[in-house]
Amino acid sequence: MTGLAILDVARDGIFVFLKMAGPLMLVALVVGLVVSLVQALTQIQEQTLIYVPKIVAVFAALLLMLPFMGDAMAGYMTRIAARIAAGG
Repeated sequence: MTGLAILDVARDGIFVFLKMAGPLMLVALVVGLVVSLVQALTQIQEQTLIYVPKIVAVFAALLLMLPFMGDAMAGYMTRIAARIAAGG
C-alpha cells in the first residue's frame, strides 16, 4: 500500500467521521446556545441546567440520524473491503 493510498483511506475516514459527528455536534451547539440565552435572560445561573436538554436533544438527533449514519459507515466499509479485495 502506497503512501498516497493510505492518505486517501485516512481522508475518506475523516470525511465519514465528520458526516456522522457533525450533525450531532451542531445540535448540541444550538441547544447549548439556546439554554445559555434562556439562562442569561432569566438570570438563572444554574450550571447543571444545560446538561439534560443537551443530552435529550443529542439522543433525539441520534435516533433521527441513525439510518444516515449507518449508511455512511456501510459505504465506508464497502470501499475499504473493495480496496482490500483489490490488493491494496
